[in-house]
Amino acid sequence: MEKAAFFSSKIKTIFTFERVFLLILLAAIILRFWHLDLKLFHHDEAIHSWFSFTLLTKGTWIYDPSYHGPFLYYVTAGMFSLFGASDLVARLLPALFGTLLIPLVYCIYRLGYITRAQTLVVALFLAFSPDMVYFSRFLRHDIFMLFFTMLLLVALLYYFDRGQLRYVIIGALAAGGALCCKEEMPFILLIFITFFGFAIWRKRISLPPQWKNDLLIGVLIVTGVLITLYSAFGMHPETLVGQNFQVNTTGWYQAVDHWVSMSNEQRLGGPFYFYIPLYLLYEVPMFLLAILGTLQFIFTDASLILTAKRLKNWLTTQRLELSTRDLAATSLTQIKNSRSPSNKSDLFFQLCIYWMILTMAFYGYVGEKVPWLIIHQLLPMSFVAVYKLNWQKIVFALIGCLFLALITWHVAFIPADINEPIVQVQNSEDLRSVMGIIDNSSHVVLASQDYWPLPWYYRGDRWDKIRFYGEKEDIATLTADHPDTIILHDTESYDSIPGYSKQTYKLDYWFSFYDNDNRLADYYFHRDGTMGSINLDIFTRQH
Repeated sequence: MEKAAFFSSKIKTIFTFERVFLLILLAAIILRFWHLDLKLFHHDEAIHSWFSFTLLTKGTWIYDPSYHGPFLYYVTAGMFSLFGASDLVARLLPALFGTLLIPLVYCIYRLGYITRAQTLVVALFLAFSPDMVYFSRFLRHDIFMLFFTMLLLVALLYYFDRGQLRYVIIGALAAGGALCCKEEMPFILLIFITFFGFAIWRKRISLPPQWKNDLLIGVLIVTGVLITLYSAFGMHPETLVGQNFQVNTTGWYQAVDHWVSMSNEQRLGGPFYFYIPLYLLYEVPMFLLAILGTLQFIFTDASLILTAKRLKNWLTTQRLELSTRDLAATSLTQIKNSRSPSNKSDLFFQLCIYWMILTMAFYGYVGEKVPWLIIHQLLPMSFVAVYKLNWQKIVFALIGCLFLALITWHVAFIPADINEPIVQVQNSEDLRSVMGIIDNSSHVVLASQDYWPLPWYYRGDRWDKIRFYGEKEDIATLTADHPDTIILHDTESYDSIPGYSKQTYKLDYWFSFYDNDNRLADYYFHRDGTMGSINLDIFTRQH
């Protein structure tokens, strides 16, 4: 008995809260930075890197809402300037910003909004979440916006707690940075403004005496960040004021109109419940615990217990009425759990539930349905999942993290085409063979409207050996200069070209729901089956 007590004490001494948190952070760093260039660029990553490379080499960038805000392009161009242009370098900052979400969870703990156990479980969820890991290894605007959203939240909480100007400055820089990432950030700001505004009105939060001056300073900082980046450091003032001062002609004024039209068009559409299957595919433990946490917040523990007992009673006796013994036992449970959480904790979880529900509703409503938008819903969900955390929930979360780790390994670290909806439309590993053929050719003809990411991989003077046509040409035109390689889209191709051998490769691929809809249960466990793809016919000259 004494030995067991000594062993338990030794374990607690070694695995302190801070050390366990650092171990989780270390795991997050490894998952985000290890083999960061393992997979080829996604279509969008190649375009973002190309724009950043062009900004660096030619100094040209102008805002186009189709490609979102300027922050990504400037910081990626800066990384290329420091370390050279490559897939690895392009993904370094997304991995860093994705990692920094976890120390920000510790900041919330330090303010007393969450307990140690809740802090560790949230950190585990963020560290091992397949979506968080995958899109931290992915050059898109979303992970930057997510980090700035979290930083803004932390700054607001610290300001309400301590009333210091430094947190206004940090929060303003975070808000400005987020607004320079993506066009839906104003909606996230609206969530925070309405929640904290209502809390202030109800006197659940008190403001320092100088709050009006602080607010003015914050607004000026946000405005300065937006003007600086959206105008390309003053190179394109028309982005701010419109061409010839007509506000509907260019720049950020077009963002709302553009994305509303894209939403209505549903170019990448899906049903309102589009993200729920993704939760079940990748984030089961977090999703289920968040549902339970929401129910626990809405109803008392006693109400949930009574409902469960009535359901059990109905299944066994077809009667909803409960016995006196059941009612007495429930009342005892209610007395034991009658102590409400602290006002700070209660307020924080109200915010997280409000934030989670509204983001889920917003992204469910928006017509553009793409997998990376799920991370904006997962961040508040990770906190809701640890509401009223007890040992049963902790055990479920720990077991669930094994599932998260397995799925993360599958989607992020398998060097092959994977049949997963998380990839949306991913460039195929077949392209490595195609690029090997191009590398061994002195003259290449490319006649297809589908060709990304080749401009990125053959940037600069490497593109000189490629003659580009945007569509199919006749055989005489294609072979006029006797190229070593001819590349065509397989649906706009030829059965044969004299003097050339033909082979078909995948350009990109995606999970095909229609080819797997009759075997969804089997797919869930095997993650295999038919994939959709765009293919290229590669004709190589015979010698």
